[in-house]
Amino acid sequence: MEKKGSMETSSLVERDRRVIWHPFTQMKLACDPLAVVKGEGVYLFTECGKKILDGISSWWVNLHGHAHPYIIEKIWGQAKILEQVLFAGFTHEPAITLAERLLALLPASFEKIFYTDNGSTAVEAALKMTLQYFFNKNEQTKRIKVVCFKDGYHGDTFGAMSVAGKNDFNKPFRKHLFAVEMIDAPLRGNEENSLKQLQAILAKEDIACFIFEPLVLASGGMKIYSKEGLDALLSECKTHGVLTIADECMTGFGRLGPLFASHEMKEKPDIICLSKGITGGFLPLGVTAVKESVFQAFYSDDRSQALLHGHSYTANPLSCTAALASLDLLEKEECTNARIRIAKKQKAFVMKWKDHPKLNRCESIGTILVVEYKTAEGTSYFHPLRDRLYHHFLNHNILLRPIGNTLYVLTPYCITDNELEQIHQQIIFTLEKELF
Repeated sequence: MEKKGSMETSSLVERDRRVIWHPFTQMKLACDPLAVVKGEGVYLFTECGKKILDGISSWWVNLHGHAHPYIIEKIWGQAKILEQVLFAGFTHEPAITLAERLLALLPASFEKIFYTDNGSTAVEAALKMTLQYFFNKNEQTKRIKVVCFKDGYHGDTFGAMSVAGKNDFNKPFRKHLFAVEMIDAPLRGNEENSLKQLQAILAKEDIACFIFEPLVLASGGMKIYSKEGLDALLSECKTHGVLTIADECMTGFGRLGPLFASHEMKEKPDIICLSKGITGGFLPLGVTAVKESVFQAFYSDDRSQALLHGHSYTANPLSCTAALASLDLLEKEECTNARIRIAKKQKAFVMKWKDHPKLNRCESIGTILVVEYKTAEGTSYFHPLRDRLYHHFLNHNILLRPIGNTLYVLTPYCITDNELEQIHQQIIFTLEKELF
């Protein structure tokens, strides 16, 4: 056992190497992690003195910048009052107020909020709701299957893995996952094919729900698809009595322009999952919002028809308080203007560089910029270009985390034009120089 004194003289990286197993990391091949000692605005400060521009909002969670003083103040105030209480049989003001405010911002047909503690668990709750919805109505129901998009991603718990179909993330577990039906996303030019695939599946009459990431397949390569195509799919589901789940864990809270991507749809989903940016990047929290019709299927004199699902930190008061503070900032005019400004800058980059010969794609949606490089090796998550791009940007003090050969920029809303330009210039460098 290491003595305390030697631990105190070791660097954070050395201590980390002895005791930590990092996510999404092949530990044998990985470089040493960067030890972050401070965050401020769009920057992360490391133990070795580097100042790194956070170009991906620390895995898409940070909306307003690191260590935002307003959110800190609100969490500190709540911590002195109530830090945690079980949420079965108890309630508290932050959870109630947050639910009220979220329902006022979501499409009008949503009536109830169910709390969890991250995106995967928000999705797990949604899946269990849809399957039990039909079970509560008829225990002999044939509606037991889920439809999802190929190249989708909804988290790393078993239900969430199942509804992503087969991908690089879940190969070791496939024989343990439940079967799903998969369709192609309605990418531009593929809308009719996607709809025909769904119609053929719905004709079997065994589908309970359709889960989707609205308008962007995020971890599947930041693939932007047709709004009209999605509307057609949702309309078909509605015709067949199939429930629809919008996984807005990434797209929620203004990333695509509107506060929620579901506002862009003519057909509204029955369930919306939220997480990531909900607390401004401060604390874990998941939300599953449902229409009244879904809730009513569980509202019964029969206790066994309750949703028997929950987590120890469900509706944690500190997390709910952080989310309320983040909403305060999100609803300010300056934040709205910042998102518009970022979206314009990203769009301007696309217009200038979309036809570059080194690119398969260069497109944007809301505040997100996507750049897919042409390569001979395809588009696997394990594409060798990924590491070369990652280290190039990190060497220039910019944190971007490519998905295979696809690079994306998804920053906190407080980024300045000059800071965003720094990122753009380094992307241009990779296009104009024989770097790869």
